Amino acid sequence: MVKKIFVDLIRRMMEVYIDDMLVKSTLRTDDLQHLGEAFDLLRKYKVKFNPKKSTIGVAFRKFLGYLVAQRHIEAGPKQISTS
Repeated sequence: MVKKIFVDLIRRMMEVYIDDMLVKSTLRTDDLQHLGEAFDLLRKYKVKFNPKKSTIGVAFRKFLGYLVAQRHIEAGPKQISTS
């Protein structure tokens, strides 16, 4: 259901996997606009989220096991095997 709500935003400014969502911007100046679009849709469809599990305004974050930074995505430590 969540993917259907955000279909126009996915890949352009958002990544969604089941109940995990990531709003992204290439430029800092777009952050508020992108968050506003996402929150407008959340309100429109009455989707609730847990603010205790939410983070806003970070340049680097672990998302679905990957380390997501402003310019790249890396495999997380648990995904890399040295054996």
